[in-house]
Amino acid sequence: MPQSESPGIEASVRTRLRWWTELPLIVLVYACYSAGRLLARGDVATAVDHGLAILRIEKALHLNFEHPLNRLFTREAWIGIPADFWYASLHYLVTPALLIWIFRSRTVHYRAARTWLMTSTFIGLIGFTLLPTCPPRLLSAGHGFVDTMAHYSAYGWWGGEASAPRGLGGMTNQYAAMPSLHVGWSLWCGVMLWRYGGTRLAKTAAVVYPLVTTIVVMGTANHYFLDAVAGAAVMGAGLLLAPYVMRCADRVKARLTTRAALVPAAAAPVGTPPVGAPATAVPAVPVATASSIVSDECQTSAGERIPRQRESRFGPEAGPSAAPSEAGGGAPAPAR
Repeated sequence: MPQSESPGIEASVRTRLRWWTELPLIVLVYACYSAGRLLARGDVATAVDHGLAILRIEKALHLNFEHPLNRLFTREAWIGIPADFWYASLHYLVTPALLIWIFRSRTVHYRAARTWLMTSTFIGLIGFTLLPTCPPRLLSAGHGFVDTMAHYSAYGWWGGEASAPRGLGGMTNQYAAMPSLHVGWSLWCGVMLWRYGGTRLAKTAAVVYPLVTTIVVMGTANHYFLDAVAGAAVMGAGLLLAPYVMRCADRVKARLTTRAALVPAAAAPVGTPPVGAPATAVPAVPVATASSIVSDECQTSAGERIPRQRESRFGPEAGPSAAPSEAGGGAPAPAR
């Protein structure tokens, strides 16, 4: 069952999180991620070597699931065609749909969920840069893999060179196979559905979606099994780092807010309250200080000097000590 959320806390968080600020942030992060993938193409020969090395490791560990799945998807069109549609579309539909759902219905948890996803995505980008890997479908024919996306391209919008729309395959990095973020993002979706779905159908989808995605990426010859394992590991690392990322973001935001508040306050004249400060924040000048500015004696128009009674903090002083000695013509008693 989903965790109970306080309506007051959720409303407070909703006032700080606005879709018109969140949407540009997500678009910016995804644009940086896509641009980073393109820049991290790497050398083709190196990418092929990495792919062959992964195959050798899997065979040594008896984890070579890609070949039987790829043969099944190639032989049975009723499995291969839906799998290609799954690979080419759900990765880009389910993840943003769940982000929107969490933002609207589970607002208290949205920032942590979004930070986890973005942190893991950037970790995956580091993997693409450091370890460019040729997917199984791009290995030579001698290794027995069939590119099902090219095999069934007449049934979908993708071309023969990538899962991108026809004619746009050259704008993708086809050697960004390690880690598999198809698997990583689907795992994130599964965790979100399991924690916050609240229904049996949601929990079933939480298990089925990442599991089927893992099978699909191998059966379509787009990823190795170890790519899928690396995708899950990247999501685990992102989950551990997300709290630190949020704390760093809070510190930076607090410093920027404080600096922005100090700049107009420093430029304002002395005695002017800071921008946004309530009127009561202006310190009142004590009465005793204000009265001391006035001379103890005032000058009349005829030039005669008459004594002026001092004022204390609470008004004119009363009592014998405060009144001048009129009978003896003495000087006024000193103020307390």
